[in-house]
Amino acid sequence: MASAPPSGLPLFYNRLEPLSSSQHADFVLRRVEGARFLANTHAVPLTVEEFGLAQRFYPIVFSVGPNPVPLALMGLNEGVNMFVDAEGKLTGETYMPAYVRRYPFMLARLQQNSEELSLCFDPTAEAVAAEGEGDRLFVDGQPSDATRGILGFCEQFEQAGQRTAAFMKELADLKLLIDGEVAIQPEGAPQPFVYRGFQMVSEEKLRELRGDQARKLIQNGLLALVYAHLFSLSLIRDLFARQMEAGQVPQQQPTLQA
Repeated sequence: MASAPPSGLPLFYNRLEPLSSSQHADFVLRRVEGARFLANTHAVPLTVEEFGLAQRFYPIVFSVGPNPVPLALMGLNEGVNMFVDAEGKLTGETYMPAYVRRYPFMLARLQQNSEELSLCFDPTAEAVAAEGEGDRLFVDGQPSDATRGILGFCEQFEQAGQRTAAFMKELADLKLLIDGEVAIQPEGAPQPFVYRGFQMVSEEKLRELRGDQARKLIQNGLLALVYAHLFSLSLIRDLFARQMEAGQVPQQQPTLQA
């Protein structure tokens, strides 16, 4: 989840360029209020290090498909984000996932068969400009303090992504993930709203783990992550209520496309 897949670009990224002291010598990092790129996004990838904080604000679910990743739900329907306004400014206290804070930078493999990762950025992002006011990305041909800080953050994110992949592999090996479904019946509604299109940990399968399997989860700290996910699912109904109050619940039967 940390590097650009061969078939396309990750969420938010329109283009990727390797950051270069020769081509981007005068580029600056601008201070931009809000994150417009986030305004119409309802689900954002999470790393396992973030579960403890994120579970206080967001339902944590897992995407569908062969390589699922953890997601923080900011809305229950595509195009709906209840935590930022149309300008991408926070509407209240929350935890902002590292995936969002990393943008428009990321570490990526420039050659598919290479193990080397290079610091890249999205040149279409508001936060980066070819000139003007802001923090210089290079000073005298060398990475600035701002750039070194960005690189360090991206390296930490890459490492967290590897630990997250290991966690997801453990869930898959133990066959703990199941298709999720949440039915919410608002007062006066003729039928419930049913949300699908995501995965979750099965509490039944969790209880049926052998003693050695459960012990391994406890010893490596993964059981705490599982319960952070399970506890966070209660926030789905709170998120639905916020959407209902804001008039952002569609009339037709919705499917949560995580």
